[in-house]
Amino acid sequence: MAIGVALLGSTGSIGRSALDVLGRHPDRYRVVALAANRNSAALIRQIERLSPDLAVLVDDVGAERLPNRIGTTTVRTGREALLAAATHPAADVVINAVVGAAGLEATLAALGEGRKLALANKESLVAGGPLVMDALARSGGQLVPIDSEHSAILQCLEAVSPLEVERIILTASGGPFRNATLAEMADATLEQALRHPTWDMGAKITIDSASLANKALEVIEAHFLFGLDYDAIDVVVHPQSIIHSMVELIDGSVIAQMGFPSMELPILYALTHPARLADPGVRRFDPVRAGSLTFEAVDPLRFPAFRLGFEAGRIGGTAPAVFNGANEVAVAGFLEGRLPFGRLASVIEAALAQHRPTRVDTLDTVLEADREARAKAAEAMRKIAC
Repeated sequence: MAIGVALLGSTGSIGRSALDVLGRHPDRYRVVALAANRNSAALIRQIERLSPDLAVLVDDVGAERLPNRIGTTTVRTGREALLAAATHPAADVVINAVVGAAGLEATLAALGEGRKLALANKESLVAGGPLVMDALARSGGQLVPIDSEHSAILQCLEAVSPLEVERIILTASGGPFRNATLAEMADATLEQALRHPTWDMGAKITIDSASLANKALEVIEAHFLFGLDYDAIDVVVHPQSIIHSMVELIDGSVIAQMGFPSMELPILYALTHPARLADPGVRRFDPVRAGSLTFEAVDPLRFPAFRLGFEAGRIGGTAPAVFNGANEVAVAGFLEGRLPFGRLASVIEAALAQHRPTRVDTLDTVLEADREARAKAAEAMRKIAC
């Protein structure tokens, strides 16, 4: 019998890559639920091609363009419908590729049902890490990361005992501004910020990569996923994006996972973990074509968002949720032309400075911290505009 898959964020970059992987194994996997944010046209095309049991458009704005049923597929809209997709009874695996903090509730819902969760929504762990790990422990489900860096760490850790691990080293491409001056970054255009040198991603994640906020989010995510103290998590800039991350062992040995930049391999591994599945569609590695591999330190002065996120992780409690919420508001402001790239970190810093962290013990605590962060970030943006 085919393995049922619910795909949340189906029309985004990760969602489309996941469908490519699933499409190469039609006898093994069946898509039983799809969920998209607001791209109704793309969702309709996916429904017509895949005929899932359930399809969801989260944003009600596009609801008028959708019938209640397309063929054999039930179509629903709204946040509750997203949770229904995350807990679809025929879904053995839930891929959460929702962008932003909106994915947290779906993560908790899927884990609460004891499902295998393939997680591409790093904000779930950043904002609600204690809640997610508690839900995982109580439900007996599985949590497998899709982020290429965390997939790499997981694959490396499979070969060793936790007691043998000294530290993990996450790699960062450095984004489009790796060699830019502070003045050039301050006046960077949207087109420049979206010109990522190695990865093809959605707009929000690409901007996060340009500011290195994305790497701070990944550090916090790694803290929860692998149970490591922040002192045991390092970041290094690796412009070629060939080594996706590394694990250093207590004897000084280093294990790395390598491959050409593609999300299809970590998606495939998340689906099959702890086993592996042959897939001729995944690009094979050629060390000669890869060429030279270089490494650089992260410059916290040129990438203040990275520094702020790392500090928020160390503070803990609701501080990471505030970092994430403020960053989402700042990135949206930049994408809409209301905030200069060079002021992204200022907005985040203002929200964090006004926050008094509390323990993350309920979903309401996280949601309140997120609301506060967004309000403070919006206020900071208005002051900058004045």
